[in-house]
Amino acid sequence: MKLLNYKDKNIVEAGCDEAGRGCLAGPVYAAAVILPPDFEDPLLNDSKKMKPQDRNLLRKIIENKAIAYSVAYVNSSEIDKINILQSSLKAMHLAISQLKITPQQLLIDGNRFLKSYAIPYHCIIKGDGKYASIAAASILAKSYRDEYMLDLHQKYPHYNWDTNKAYPTAKHIAAIMKYGVCKHHRLSFMNLNQQQKLEI
Repeated sequence: MKLLNYKDKNIVEAGCDEAGRGCLAGPVYAAAVILPPDFEDPLLNDSKKMKPQDRNLLRKIIENKAIAYSVAYVNSSEIDKINILQSSLKAMHLAISQLKITPQQLLIDGNRFLKSYAIPYHCIIKGDGKYASIAAASILAKSYRDEYMLDLHQKYPHYNWDTNKAYPTAKHIAAIMKYGVCKHHRLSFMNLNQQQKLEI
């Protein structure tokens, strides 16, 4: 299915999406993107359906051709304080607020956003597979987060974050049970036995 370039052609729209919501460690990232109305690229799609090399290639294209874009994150300690839903919404708000152009309308991936937000918005379930601007935001959010987790992997190689990006894979969970959690883990995602292990 071809992605839609806009919901309303005559106003400035920004697509917004997050990445890393279901991970056991690391920040949740969000991106906001304003694309030209005629933007097209055959590789553009929901970031979860793309190969990493294609995401990284499109990241550069999006950054070069976007009218405006921004990427923001909320770290694991704040996620533990305010919960992952509020953290995801906060990261999206931060990304939108940092755009160099204020959009007239927002296309938000998913079914929730900040109530009474100053800019009109539409929550669109599976929006990253429907609208180009949301797909572009999903690509930026995921590629930036993946890059961050690859850097962390150099310090914590036993968690295999280079491959699992801190999602709850069998190897990641086994590593937590063996080595315990580190300061980048979301303790609110852990059960009591995992929290009691020594921090490294």
